[in-house]
Amino acid sequence: MTAVEATSVTEEEQSKPLALRAGAELVGSFIICFAIYSICTLGSAIYGVNMAFIALLTGLVYAAATLIFGTISGAQFNPAVSVAAMLSGKTHVLDGVLYIIAQVLGGIGAGAAIRFLLPTSEQVTLKIWLTPVINGFDKNSVSYATLGNYGVSFSITLAIAVELVAGIIIVATALNTTSESGKTNTSHAIAMGLAYGVGAAISYPVTGAALNPARATGIAIFAQNQGLSQEPLQQLWVFWICPILAAAIVSLVAIVASMIGTKKNVSEAEQDSETLETIADDASDDADGHEGEQDEQSDAQTDADESVEAN
Repeated sequence: MTAVEATSVTEEEQSKPLALRAGAELVGSFIICFAIYSICTLGSAIYGVNMAFIALLTGLVYAAATLIFGTISGAQFNPAVSVAAMLSGKTHVLDGVLYIIAQVLGGIGAGAAIRFLLPTSEQVTLKIWLTPVINGFDKNSVSYATLGNYGVSFSITLAIAVELVAGIIIVATALNTTSESGKTNTSHAIAMGLAYGVGAAISYPVTGAALNPARATGIAIFAQNQGLSQEPLQQLWVFWICPILAAAIVSLVAIVASMIGTKKNVSEAEQDSETLETIADDASDDADGHEGEQDEQSDAQTDADESVEAN
């Protein structure tokens, strides 16, 4: 990161107090996670919301939250996005770490809220509510109830693959639609909504569309020991490793591309400099040649004048 870029980051991040920006990440993450938890529990159980609606609503929730909080903190709302922003120099390390803590706390707060607000009875237990909202694979996959009847299930390999691909889409969109200082705009909010919607469509049948470690953590904590087929916390590592790995891959590609671009610009500048030097040398040679011709003409004129005088 150049000195100019570092200065722009500093000015952008210091324009608002760190506490306010971290607070925006916490509140935004709470809203996003609570909305998604509600869609997957109440929506699925009562209204039979299917994958298409969940993907659409997930994208709309992220887009709306990004539009609301983008001017305050950059609306990262995802530890993977914050890691990528730190690696690419768009967010200071301290700020990024505090953002991640705020995001996870927001997710945990949303998990606690939905856990204690869901109505239960002897017939309708928490297990029924929580099965479609947790993130998992194999027996914890949202598709296991259907696939299990045929003796198949989604393995950890497929879970890692879909979460990694979805993570790359989300992180790449986040980096490519923000400025060098992490500033966002309306186009960024729309792009992030589309990215999360596509990510949810890809991964929901397999893992319940974690996409975000904070989202996966918030509900896993309160779904633990609730009688699910497998304990969510035992599978939570997948939903941290995959997004962070996606952030590292995208950041590495961005850094390499930036280095290649810088090298190309330097090479072009050197070529331009050499071209200017060549032009200057040619101009100097032309000037010397012109002076030589003038001297020859002057000598010839002198000889002619002396010949006339002699006659």
